Amino acid sequence: MVYLFLVCYGRQKADQLHLVIPSFLQDCNDRNPLVRALAIRTMSYIPTPVVIEALTEQLRHCLKDRDPYVRKTAAICVAKLYAADPRKAEKGGFVEMLRDLLLDANATVVANAVAALSEIGDRQDGVIFKLNLTVANKLLTALGESSEWGTIYILDSLLRYVPERHADAEMIAERVIVQLNHANSAVVLTAIKILLYLMNYMENRRIMEYICKKMGPPLVTLLSSGPEVQYVALRNILLIIQRRPAVLKNDVKVFFCKYNDPIYVKLAKLEIMYRLAREENAREVLAELQEYASEVDVDFVRKAVRSIGRLAIKVQPAADACIQALLDLIDTKVSYVVQEAVIVIKDVFRRYPGKYEGIIPTLCQNLDLLDEPESKAAMIWIVGQFANRIDNADELMDDLTYTFLEEPTEVQLALLTAAVKLFIYKPHSDTTKALVHKVLKWTTEEIDNPDLRDRGFMYWRMLAINPTVAGEIVLAEKPAITTDADRMDRGALDQLLLHTGTLGSIYHKNPETFIRNATGKALTDSPALNPLSRQVLVPVARANVLPTTINIPGPGPPEPSQAAPATGDLLQTDVSTAAPQNGARNGSSNDLMETRSSLESPEDGGDDDDAVPQAAASDPYAALDSAFGGYLADEPRPQNKDLLDMI
Repeated sequence: MVYLFLVCYGRQKADQLHLVIPSFLQDCNDRNPLVRALAIRTMSYIPTPVVIEALTEQLRHCLKDRDPYVRKTAAICVAKLYAADPRKAEKGGFVEMLRDLLLDANATVVANAVAALSEIGDRQDGVIFKLNLTVANKLLTALGESSEWGTIYILDSLLRYVPERHADAEMIAERVIVQLNHANSAVVLTAIKILLYLMNYMENRRIMEYICKKMGPPLVTLLSSGPEVQYVALRNILLIIQRRPAVLKNDVKVFFCKYNDPIYVKLAKLEIMYRLAREENAREVLAELQEYASEVDVDFVRKAVRSIGRLAIKVQPAADACIQALLDLIDTKVSYVVQEAVIVIKDVFRRYPGKYEGIIPTLCQNLDLLDEPESKAAMIWIVGQFANRIDNADELMDDLTYTFLEEPTEVQLALLTAAVKLFIYKPHSDTTKALVHKVLKWTTEEIDNPDLRDRGFMYWRMLAINPTVAGEIVLAEKPAITTDADRMDRGALDQLLLHTGTLGSIYHKNPETFIRNATGKALTDSPALNPLSRQVLVPVARANVLPTTINIPGPGPPEPSQAAPATGDLLQTDVSTAAPQNGARNGSSNDLMETRSSLESPEDGGDDDDAVPQAAASDPYAALDSAFGGYLADEPRPQNKDLLDMI
């Protein structure tokens, strides 16, 4: 209780902390290891200068204590010391001592040392923590005796090992794959993350297929947990099957929704069902989606209807059945069902041009049910695109444009383009002429939206100069829609898979985009990296940290020369601001672990190609006059005042 009191009030009354330092020092030398560990841990929780100064020497002794409980506590204290004073931790050699604990005989000490080094390595101003094959094997040996949290820390640290040979990656994967049978879901996801990472450095297809086959059952088992764990597993599965579809290609039935699943689990399962759909299982998936479309949850029904349309676009042999299913849903006359069906049918028309236009009359009969911007815009696009096949297209457009000025921008843009298409299809109709003139006049004179107004001027100018060319532009053949847009970029996907089992895998965003000072991860190039993975490598640069010293050009005292690198050390630390004797701790080419400080001076390793040119100090606005030079503003306007006279 006394230690808890000191932790709570130590920062508020820092001027009185020197009174308790003797008691701390006495407890650090107590015969009871629990007291020694508690004392050193409490001191690390109070990051004030007077406590840190007293902590340094005691921490050095505790890292070499005979009791493993004290050593594992001291390992975590090193990370806290580094957070409070990075320079003191590096100069004091604590990072090197922490490295030595990686070879400790106690698995808990090894796990805590890995956790501390990982925390230090993830700091923007921390050392770069890397492993080689020797240390990686030592860490894998400790997995059998580690706790669940220790296993996660050790497995996660294997991301810092870059295989130089295919055989090395295969050997590490063989030792990690047994962790897929662990009862803890976090351990399973971390093991899958390491296996996915190592597969980028393999070339044996048989081994890769075997690993994919072994990863499937543990992922399926996670779906029998609570809804929260299910959701985490589903979000990770969504990433995994995009990169390795063979993992769950035959398990689509596992993702069929249950009646008591929460809505967020159902929506995640729907997305995975679509990803796993192929010609062999399309009939089963479609039947399941049709059943979901009759549920009571509106969001779930909308997602199910849209998934039916996406299934038609993805699996061509199932397109006819999907279209028939959508027509059956439209016959229900349920507003939100009809609207979602219209939205996806527009994409189906783009995917299969000239094949399903016979259902357009059915869509036009349900025009009154459309009251949402996206569905109205989709229906307007259909009317304009196929105006030559709809006998009463001009009447439909006249009704749709009645509320043009009150519609959202999305609908107004669709109405403008559809009116121009209708005029190009039927240039001799008086109704069409009056309609396009009315819409263009509204757009250019009464609309404040610049995108809409500019498009109106552009259409008006094209129709005024050459209607034939305008028709070729507006009615140009459009590329067919494919499912490639649904796929995530390969490089970004490889990067996201390095965060499997973390918050980034749930958001599908890299942690550095939503966590302040988070360090990004990416695949590292090596001779064993797959050629395709090498082509999409995403470079991740550590953030530039402001130097702790200010370099002033001019004469000054000579800088002390660095000592020659020593050989045989297991840890490499390069701190250019450290004293010469501390800067001499460099390693050979056989390092077990490399760390490099980011407290280097800006000159070291700088790249002039990325430097920002310095602006002239005399007048920062000197070049402003030429910024818009050569640009002639030409306001587009019709050549004639009345479009009716022109056409």
